[in-house]
Amino acid sequence: MKKLLKPTAIAFAAAAVSALPSCATEKPFDDTLESLEAHYRTPEWFKDAKFGIFAHWGPQCQPESGDWYARNMYPPNEWQGRVHRQKYGDPKEFGFKDVIHIWKAEKWDPEDLAKLFSGMGAKYVVSLANHHDNFDLWDSKYQEWNSVRLGPKRDIAKEWKKAVQGAGMHWGASIHASHAWCWYETSRDYDGMLKKKDGAGTWWGEMGLDPQELYAQDHAASRNHRHWDWDPHEVVPPSQEYRDKFMKRHKQLIDEYEPEIIYYDDTVVPFYPTFNDGVELTAYYYNTMFGKNHGRQEVVACGKVLNEDQRKAMVWDVERGVPGGMVEPYWQTDTCIGSWHYDRGLYDRNGYKSAETVIRMLVDIVSKGGNLLLSVPIRADGTVDEKERAVCAGIGDWMKVNGEGIYGTRTWKRFGSGPQANGPGERLNAQGFNEGRGKPATAEDLRYTTKDGNLYVFTLAVPESGEKITVPDLDAKVKKVSLLGSAKDVKWTQEGATLTVDAPEADPNLKIALCFKVEFDK
Repeated sequence: MKKLLKPTAIAFAAAAVSALPSCATEKPFDDTLESLEAHYRTPEWFKDAKFGIFAHWGPQCQPESGDWYARNMYPPNEWQGRVHRQKYGDPKEFGFKDVIHIWKAEKWDPEDLAKLFSGMGAKYVVSLANHHDNFDLWDSKYQEWNSVRLGPKRDIAKEWKKAVQGAGMHWGASIHASHAWCWYETSRDYDGMLKKKDGAGTWWGEMGLDPQELYAQDHAASRNHRHWDWDPHEVVPPSQEYRDKFMKRHKQLIDEYEPEIIYYDDTVVPFYPTFNDGVELTAYYYNTMFGKNHGRQEVVACGKVLNEDQRKAMVWDVERGVPGGMVEPYWQTDTCIGSWHYDRGLYDRNGYKSAETVIRMLVDIVSKGGNLLLSVPIRADGTVDEKERAVCAGIGDWMKVNGEGIYGTRTWKRFGSGPQANGPGERLNAQGFNEGRGKPATAEDLRYTTKDGNLYVFTLAVPESGEKITVPDLDAKVKKVSLLGSAKDVKWTQEGATLTVDAPEADPNLKIALCFKVEFDK
């Protein structure tokens, strides 16, 4: 497995190992959150990376009708339910199992996509291992509904990993399948209660498949199947058999595929807090990869809706949102330029996020001590459309010029200054969801990062020529100010702790956000 470690990362890892208990040579983590909180440390490579891509792609992309299709295709009052009936007919006869059957991903070229993502400046890729649809995108020993046996008949995870690491990036996998138990309850009046014995004369019957291995609905209905946590007063608790299968599937993923990142689409971890399985799986992941990395902590597990203590056990993931200020320990935002699963309607109405929006989010996130994991929706056939590619190209062009102020940096004494940095920021809602609620960025909005003793100052918009850019709170004498991407001299003055920079003349090659490098007398 290709390693992308810097000497500083190795030194940090050695220090982290020394902080572990004396029994840490093989299994330093116990099956408790307290153990994870006490001993986990985010690896330096992840802190250096800053920018990753989420390959959120699976059979729910087949209808090209947006996210949560496998759930929302069943109720006739849902827009996806209407789409399904128009495209495929009654879901009693053509349910999600049949959508899986027709998904072929015939144009999927993971090497080409890895090249695209690397060209955007991404340093890691997280691909879907499974979604709430319960379909495994690898050669799963414990889930017969998988991509090697059905649909594309390819080991999606294995091919993603090879292509991503071959392009010099880290690879991880996202796990969402714990919620299939209640998430699929919309299918119960359609094909969700079918069993293996009902398969005579069907394609799935000829293959010996059991629909309950996919839908998992052979249990009492929940009081509220929309309830996301595992409150037993709202959701029927998942059976021991269901949870055991979940654990076997994902231990195999860890053992055989060795993801460097695991992303849980759960509140904290799977089945938390009703059951401890998710905590046990996380400890298993850390311990397994600790051994495979020769006693180094080099992996990341991401969870949502974490309290301050839980953020010590794993990386806090904020979905479609950004905290109002700097956050420790290290964290991540995940968002998408469109819908999580491909939505042709967004393409038709030009609904994608622009490169400008993504870059400004990235700069803001990095200044607050986090990473950005960005989804670029992939079509059913495995391709990325031309409008998305234009967004990707814009991001990549900016990163080539300004990446020095992004990669390998750390936070400064303050994340920013200007109109949007002085208030509390937009409040997060549950796992995030405050995206786009702030005021439009201006050239007065500054964000800061540091590296190698230098300060990087970003303007969140391009200032007018001669406009004054004011940086407060300096505690050292400035030696030089330069503008990344420009060979022209920058005019600046320093009075006490305040640096004032004159914005340069307009340059068509410098777009979206400018980055000034401030060097100090040593």
